[in-house]
Amino acid sequence: MRPLRRAASFLMALLRELAGENAYRRHLLAHGRVHSPEEWRRFSDHHLKAKYERAKCC
Repeated sequence: MRPLRRAASFLMALLRELAGENAYRRHLLAHGRVHSPEEWRRFSDHHLKAKYERAKCC
């Protein structure tokens, strides 16, 4: 049962990283802010803007 629990924990951590939840958590800690809809919107806007400004060619 323990290996299954570890695998599930790893999978959840991977999904949080891929979904951006960990980046948001790091953002909150770095800027000393608390979670709110406005802060999530600010983070998302900045994150997506940065992502599409450095678009890849070809």
